[in-house]
Amino acid sequence: MKFIVSSSYLLKQLQVLGSVINSSNTLPILDNFLFELDNNTLTVSASDLETTMSATLDIDSSSKGSVAVPAKLVLEILKTFPEQPLTFTVEENSTIEISSNSGKYALAYAPGEEFPKSVNLEDPSTTLVPADVLATAVSKTIFAAGNDDLRPVMSGVFFQFSPEGLTFVATDAHKLVKYARTDVKASQVADFIMPKKPLNILKSILGTSNAEIKIEYNDSNATFSFDNYILMCRLIDGKYPNYEAVIPKENPNKLMIDRTQFLSSVRRVAIFSNKTTHQIRLKIAGAELNISAEDIDYSNKAEERLTCDYQGDDMQIGFNSRFLTEMLTNLQSDMIMLEMSLPNRAGILTPVDGLEDGETVTMLVMPVMLNN
Repeated sequence: MKFIVSSSYLLKQLQVLGSVINSSNTLPILDNFLFELDNNTLTVSASDLETTMSATLDIDSSSKGSVAVPAKLVLEILKTFPEQPLTFTVEENSTIEISSNSGKYALAYAPGEEFPKSVNLEDPSTTLVPADVLATAVSKTIFAAGNDDLRPVMSGVFFQFSPEGLTFVATDAHKLVKYARTDVKASQVADFIMPKKPLNILKSILGTSNAEIKIEYNDSNATFSFDNYILMCRLIDGKYPNYEAVIPKENPNKLMIDRTQFLSSVRRVAIFSNKTTHQIRLKIAGAELNISAEDIDYSNKAEERLTCDYQGDDMQIGFNSRFLTEMLTNLQSDMIMLEMSLPNRAGILTPVDGLEDGETVTMLVMPVMLNN
């Protein structure tokens, strides 16, 4: 088998697929890209058994066949070429030869049959989602998903589809983000938990795409098809916690403040907080917000005053500054609303402006106990 392809076009596609491959694999064959040739179409796949991604490339060829090529080696050599056509020829002696304008390079390959076959979805449900909506939903939620191996359901993002709209939720039990759209709908009710790795891969390539993404899913797997890519992954097994139950409904104390100003204050004050608890204290009275932190072990302390728009009783509440910073950074609005009820109940952050029609973002941050 033999084919001709542009070096930069091939490199661009392989770099996307390369993000699927783990640095250490239990099966040596997974260190390879699978090249499947069918005349003028080359399908390249990469897999880690949980996630499989393939891209379809238009090339110049009149042969068929499949080989598994060492991923690291191919990426390294492709990065060094200026834009030019490369000829790939599969030789009899288990090597594949790459010919460029200036030379020839031979690398060993494995038979394509050894590469794990991707799963066919039995009887899937289908939903179409615009690429920018999915990219936003993933980037708004994924930072809040947990890393705890003991609670695998919380280490992914919960997708909830219904005829009313789409909801994406992530939580690690300290913070929670719920991103909802009512302008994109699914035909039937369904929910599943997506692992982080395939979502990060999607996030990195969806930003540049304006396609519609076809999401197909059943109880155990989901596939995302768009442009020339198909990403398939195994879903996280288990029941997602009832997140609606932890979002406090009655929040009489409402604080409205400029987001960037609040964020810079929290960042500055947090430098003086205890290095294990990262605790900062918000003290709100009238139209004044007092942000303070203290590290008793080192006699470090800091305090800042901001003016804000506040309706409610005077109160003091403590938060982990890292969670607060992450959330404020992730929001894009100019003004934010922080709603609270009691110092031991979760605070709710929402953007006041900058949202599209039909888009809502709710962030929930658990308080920390203040030692008075």
